Amino acid sequence: MRKQLARSRSDRKLAGVLGGLSRYVGIDATILRVISIILLIPTGFFPLAVVYGLLAIVLPNEEEAIK
Repeated sequence: MRKQLARSRSDRKLAGVLGGLSRYVGIDATILRVISIILLIPTGFFPLAVVYGLLAIVLPNEEEAIK
């Protein structure tokens, strides 16, 4: 079965983007969340917030990705 990037329904804090990305990459979601918070500060919040928002819109939920 091919791995597909999708938003997580079970491991989510906001939209499930980092939970789905962690499952796709194979690392713990908490590590990705900490890394994203650390990167938000030097980037001025805007670029990563825009990327997160776009991924929340573009990525399908897990149920939609399985079909």
